[in-house]
Amino acid sequence: MSRPRIVIVGAGFAGYRTARTLERLTRNKADITLLNPTDYFLYLPLLPQVAAGILEPRRVTVSLTGTLRHTRLVLGEADEIDLDARTVRYADPEGGVGTLTYDRLVLAAGSVNKLLPIPGVAEHAHGFRGLPEALYLRDHVTRQVELAAGSEDPKACRSRCTFVVVGAGYTGTEVAAQGQLFTDELVRRQPRWDGVRPRWMLLDIAERVMPEMDERLSATADRVLRQRGVEVRMGTSVKEATPTGVLLSDGEFVDTRTLVWCVGVRPDPLAESLGLPMERGRLLVEPTLQVPGRPEVFACGDAAAVPDLTKPGSYTPMTAQHAWRQGKVAALNVAASLGRGEPKPYRHSDLGFVVDLGGVKAAANPLGIALSGPVAGAVTRGYHLAAMPGNRVRVAADWLLDAVLPRQGVQLGLVRSWSVPLDTASPELAKPPSAPAKPGPDGHGSASERTGKADSGGESAAGKKTPEPTGAARGRGTPERTDTSHTPAPGAEGDS
Repeated sequence: MSRPRIVIVGAGFAGYRTARTLERLTRNKADITLLNPTDYFLYLPLLPQVAAGILEPRRVTVSLTGTLRHTRLVLGEADEIDLDARTVRYADPEGGVGTLTYDRLVLAAGSVNKLLPIPGVAEHAHGFRGLPEALYLRDHVTRQVELAAGSEDPKACRSRCTFVVVGAGYTGTEVAAQGQLFTDELVRRQPRWDGVRPRWMLLDIAERVMPEMDERLSATADRVLRQRGVEVRMGTSVKEATPTGVLLSDGEFVDTRTLVWCVGVRPDPLAESLGLPMERGRLLVEPTLQVPGRPEVFACGDAAAVPDLTKPGSYTPMTAQHAWRQGKVAALNVAASLGRGEPKPYRHSDLGFVVDLGGVKAAANPLGIALSGPVAGAVTRGYHLAAMPGNRVRVAADWLLDAVLPRQGVQLGLVRSWSVPLDTASPELAKPPSAPAKPGPDGHGSASERTGKADSGGESAAGKKTPEPTGAARGRGTPERTDTSHTPAPGAEGDS
């Protein structure tokens, strides 16, 4: 009897957890294939620390081949899924095309930057969803401070040292908090800049910072940001972006060369292109994470609209914590469909959240206990070390070195502006230099190229794709990633 073939699309929180759990459950009696554009799992919650120069880039990446010893890794992006033929066609990094055949398929294609129909945003803003974007932001911020230090024009100096972050969710809050500390340290090294301080602005149309979080933790984050000097403007967003600044919804024009887009995420177009029932761009699934009418297909993470059994009539939010837990349940139910165990529905309990605000500051509510200050900082870092599937010693070593040594504020020049456009279906990959956009006014290009991918949930200026009625789906898969900075520690998922 032939061994069952299991194909997993995406190696983010949901896909990686599915593969790791399936290795244990199948005991090498199934062929597990993982299709992913990169050879690493990205621990997204620590990405702001890469942009701030605290952690080296490889610290937040976990080798797939090094940790998944019984899984075959195929580098590529899903290009077409034929549900009737049970095949997945993909394009590899060098332009080649291949096909994978499956008996069980797990879609964990993740999410991409959420766009809004605001003039100039796609051309002049950058997202924060992948490692290339974090490396670009680190270089860009360093360059702006250095250019401002050498400028004789006070207006240009102020413009270069003004940094605007849109979106006061988990990611945007952490980027602004870490960014203010990073630029303060860069400025202290400039001998001519005594008393000068960079300006960071955090904008959101919500009434408070991190509205999805407990009000006490939201208030803690707001207080830390304001004490640090970040301008927190709630009820305000961007009306238009230009090469030299942004026009705010209240009518103010802010001169800046930096616009960081952390508004949120939308499901990858791959899910929508399947032609199956959807819910705001997410693939509708049963509580067992199986696709109705397609028992051999499972979906989890940001790509799936999973019923929230603790809140009947609603769906679980797109967070790393849910993606991580769903990956485990998906693996259990895939194994059950192959005769190993019994299927179980996805049910969760809230374990709390942590938000790193830089330095020794953080906001956390583990198991509902609200914490702030250094205690929350220690809990937050311990939580991340426990949750990471690898690199714990290296991450801890970088944290120790950052505490006793000054940061290295230098540009590496590895990622250019045009290689990390905001509107991309693959934020984990830097765009190749075949067709760079024209340079902007600062001489470093703009992110004006569009990928033509369909949007989800009607939240972008891009049009929706028309599903193919034949059971073949066209799109591009990206690894599961979310807009939060929270994953459960191993062994503490709270599943039932």
